Amino acid sequence: MLKRKIYDELVSWKNTSRGKTAILIDGARRVGKSFVAEEFAKNEYDSYIMIDFGNAPSEIKDLILHESYNLDLFFAKLSSFYARPLFKRRSLVIFDEVQQFPFARQLIKYLVADGRYDYLETGSLIRLKKNTENIIIPSEEEYVEMFPMDFEEFLWAMGDETTVPVLKMCFEEKKPLGQALHRKIMNDFRQYILVGGMPQAVLAYLEDRNFEAADRAKRNILNLYREDISKFASGYEDKVYAMFDNIPGQLSKKEKKYKLASISKDARYRTYEDSFIWLHEAMVINACFNATDPNVGLALSKDYSTRKCYLADTGLLVTQALMNGILTGNEIYKAILFGKLNINEGMFMENIVAQTLRRNGHSLYFYSRNDNKNRENHMEIDFLTVENKKISPIEVKSSDYRTHSSLDKFRRKFSRSIGTPYILYTKDVMLKDGVWHLPIYMAMFL
Repeated sequence: MLKRKIYDELVSWKNTSRGKTAILIDGARRVGKSFVAEEFAKNEYDSYIMIDFGNAPSEIKDLILHESYNLDLFFAKLSSFYARPLFKRRSLVIFDEVQQFPFARQLIKYLVADGRYDYLETGSLIRLKKNTENIIIPSEEEYVEMFPMDFEEFLWAMGDETTVPVLKMCFEEKKPLGQALHRKIMNDFRQYILVGGMPQAVLAYLEDRNFEAADRAKRNILNLYREDISKFASGYEDKVYAMFDNIPGQLSKKEKKYKLASISKDARYRTYEDSFIWLHEAMVINACFNATDPNVGLALSKDYSTRKCYLADTGLLVTQALMNGILTGNEIYKAILFGKLNINEGMFMENIVAQTLRRNGHSLYFYSRNDNKNRENHMEIDFLTVENKKISPIEVKSSDYRTHSSLDKFRRKFSRSIGTPYILYTKDVMLKDGVWHLPIYMAMFL
């Protein structure tokens, strides 16, 4: 069993809601929503019924559509069909893949008002207009996002529950770990980058520490995403395919802003906006926007036309890069495992930081300004976060970098708004020139 942090969030919801709300787990396909929902039901309730709308029989759909007006009869039939008893305030009903049958989501309002049982929904592509039109979204529904496994969950899967508490202490005290421990954790972190955080891939890897087995699992997931595009992006699926397939090529460049000209010289944002929204709402990508004036706030100065698109799981990005022929398998594995940093490996490092920041609840922003006439105004900062009402610039660097000129210029230009500046790299904790240098695996604490 893979231990997931969201489990504790579900327990907290159960204890605080006490039947007054349902909870909806939203996440990309194959992040483990159904698994954690059923484990939660098994461990925290006396009984449960799980309705998978991906293959629910017509009898159940008809029951929900036509007989939910009489809840006594409704629950009696539901219990009989699944041969599961339901106990007042001690049972959970799970609507799995609820986007496949949106009317069930609308019914939540009345089920919660009835108060007999608790209700949990899971969904992918849940925010797409196609999956919410013609229904009333229940206000009695709490919402939580589920992401791929983070580095700590990956370590748990490998049987390590001691490393992250030590890392957190070193981060808070800003103390180096020491060469031996740092090298060991970087090795684990590189494995995490290659495998990623999709549970199927992690389990495949753990069977015999085989990257190729994990890669096969990830190829299946990527193919599933493509099938979803053809099914749920009907009418503009070719544009979604083009944007999706082009992500590794965009990130492999030094300039990582997404340029539609690489798809077609005639491509314009207004014609591809729906495709971008589809990938973002499906939680397949993590979108990062240019904040043109951090002095006035990140969201207020968001430039929608200048963006970077990171894949939601870095392990999937590794496999997608292989499938697209950007690098060969041996090149990627050697480059990452042995720390042979170059632009191509740099894209995985930057992607994993985006993934980690998003997992921690951050909206993603960067700063980019091109000014060929005045080089002092020409700068690029990988990420911007808010820390104690101040802007913390974050740069992702290779271990052998020499300068951080963009970071220096940014600190001068926005000196009144700047909080703690960070460089994430592959070496140990260090303070230099007023900038905290942190090993990249410490991104989880930002």
